[in-house]
Amino acid sequence: MPGSLVVGVDGSECADRAIDEAIKLAKDLDDRIVVVFGYEPYRGAAEIADHRRALEELGERLGGKALDRVRAAGVQGELTMLDEEGADALIDVADQVDARMIVVGSYGDSPLKGAILGAVPYKLVHLSKRPVLVVHGASD
Repeated sequence: MPGSLVVGVDGSECADRAIDEAIKLAKDLDDRIVVVFGYEPYRGAAEIADHRRALEELGERLGGKALDRVRAAGVQGELTMLDEEGADALIDVADQVDARMIVVGSYGDSPLKGAILGAVPYKLVHLSKRPVLVVHGASD
């Protein structure tokens, strides 16, 4: 039975590079990819239902695009969307599927900025009990 790689998407260049790396790894390891879009509506918004619906539509579009890339590369994949903050969603899905690894993109923010602003890669590296591969978004 193939293993799983969990990869987060948000429509950014670094998330696209994370998908590329996950595809390479999945091919080498004969793993499947679980594309994850975590979203958490702003809880103070009076229009929370509209905000949630907009985020779900965004997740379906971005996640679907990533999943299409995965499948076009000949790798099995699925999309999971959770109403949770990004790092929590990735950790929860990785635990659910007993993932080999979490793959996520990074803008290359400093550790201090990540700690203060709560960057997803920073949180994953410090909170995940599974290996985390952080893929830098800048082109070589």
